[in-house]
Amino acid sequence: MPLITIEGPQLSKEKKRELVGALTKAASGVIQIPEEGFTVIIRENNPDNVGIGGSLLSEMKFK
Repeated sequence: MPLITIEGPQLSKEKKRELVGALTKAASGVIQIPEEGFTVIIRENNPDNVGIGGSLLSEMKFK
């Protein structure tokens, strides 16, 4: 049984549903295993717990 793990920001339940569906569909198409065979785990990371280049993600400004 294939396992897909993704780490990212906190998401609404609707966005999680959309993400799980899209990842499962894409992986199923590539690997040629039925969608029912996939498990997806979402790990949500608080921006205070992520560092990039020595700075906290929560303190970075993006354009």
